[in-house]
Amino acid sequence: MARYRWTILALGTAAQTAYSAVFLGIPVLAPALQQEYDLSLTEVGLAIAAANGGSVFTLLAWGVLADRVGERAVLAAGLAGCGTGLLVAAFARSFGVLVLSLTVAGALGASVNAASGRAVMGWFAREERGFALGIRQTALPIGGLIAALVLPPIEGAGGVRAGLSALALGCFVAAIAGASGLREAPDHGDDLGDVTSPVRDRRMWQLSIGSAFVLAAQISILSFLILFLHQERGLSTAAAAGVFALIQALGAVMRIVSGRWSDRVHARIAPLKKLALALAVSLAAAAALLSAPLVLLIPTFTVAGALSLSWNGLSFTAAAELAGRARAGAALGFQQTALAITSATAPPAFAAIVEASSWSIAYGLAAAMPVAGIVMMRQLSL
Repeated sequence: MARYRWTILALGTAAQTAYSAVFLGIPVLAPALQQEYDLSLTEVGLAIAAANGGSVFTLLAWGVLADRVGERAVLAAGLAGCGTGLLVAAFARSFGVLVLSLTVAGALGASVNAASGRAVMGWFAREERGFALGIRQTALPIGGLIAALVLPPIEGAGGVRAGLSALALGCFVAAIAGASGLREAPDHGDDLGDVTSPVRDRRMWQLSIGSAFVLAAQISILSFLILFLHQERGLSTAAAAGVFALIQALGAVMRIVSGRWSDRVHARIAPLKKLALALAVSLAAAAALLSAPLVLLIPTFTVAGALSLSWNGLSFTAAAELAGRARAGAALGFQQTALAITSATAPPAFAAIVEASSWSIAYGLAAAMPVAGIVMMRQLSL
């Protein structure tokens, strides 16, 4: 039975990867969508934001439902619904129907965030949980990498319809696998100090808001680095994307390493704060080197980008452990809602700062965000 926890981890990671490929795959299809529907740049932005925007309204509800009925039903139903929404989007005849169906797909697929995390948490004891959830959190960069590699040739052969249908297929496969393989975790005695309600827990608010500040720095790098390197520093799109891909790969490794580190020191928040501080320093250095030779700038940005991806698993694990297994779904749903709001609001805010001032000022302000996160989490000691 103990070995089955690795099957649960694989299924949870695969499910999260399928959903991550959806909201990271839409930007890959953006040029084709623009041509297919004759969209303005603003309309392309709406299409890209649709899936993430939909999740804001359902993450907490999915988490509460996972606590009540279990993660298998929630994960399978949500991913199946996401796949259906993507199929509707694939055959949409108007831009309005496209955006609406992508929004619904994102809202339904968001079930996987709390459900897969709750499943992994339940099957792994505390001394392994940081490592396990660190592996599960690699789903985001893996999903983005798969979308970047697989969708362009599919879209080239069959158009936007084929690309969206491929994303739908991934969700259906993950839903079937989850429904077939997920099982309720054995009782570990709930060693995590259950709370009455995560939404009413002051520590959960501190963790979620603090994590949202750190995420703002991550978004500033991942959303705009390719554009900056291409437009401002003259790199080709392929070369800039190569830097981005390297950051994703290093970030995935760092998520696993940071999870193992937190298990060894028996803490989540202290390592998170140290990684946030390292991110602030490295991003501030990158902001100061924006006009420096690329041989200096690119390694600095690569370090900052990798650090920006390193901490998410610790925050995710801390949220689950603050609440305990009985309320883990609600806790993860609440925390992920805070992060989803940041994901939706940070890009336009960053772009507005760049237009009003400069890239250096925008990245300098972004570097201050992890420090604000550390201050917000200063009283936490999990």
